[in-house]
Amino acid sequence: QVQLVESGGGLVQAGGSLRLSCAASGRTFSTYMGWLRQAPGKEREFVAAIRWTFGFTYYSDSVKGRFTISRDNAKNTVYLQMNSLKPEDTAVYYCAVHSSVATMASGGSWGRGTQVTVAS
Repeated sequence: QVQLVESGGGLVQAGGSLRLSCAASGRTFSTYMGWLRQAPGKEREFVAAIRWTFGFTYYSDSVKGRFTISRDNAKNTVYLQMNSLKPEDTAVYYCAVHSSVATMASGGSWGRGTQVTVAS
């Protein structure tokens, strides 16, 4: 069983930046590691993912160009650098691991989440 612990959330003004971190422990082998988010009243959605072995990255259209996912293999840690934040980015952000990017939002393992609030 893998354990995922997120950190780095908080309150930021629109246009600002935050960096989320996710440390994985336990049975950490998985093809993809990434981030999901869930806003109040909405379904959990895919944000970004990185292929652990080769470093290929994937982004949702809503964050492409503003968010950057990266990894530190030695630390089993994934980061999400979020720039030019908008109020609509407000959500609980979850770290996730899964064998597929396409079904990451509905399958795999998730952390407990970290709140990101963007004030207008």
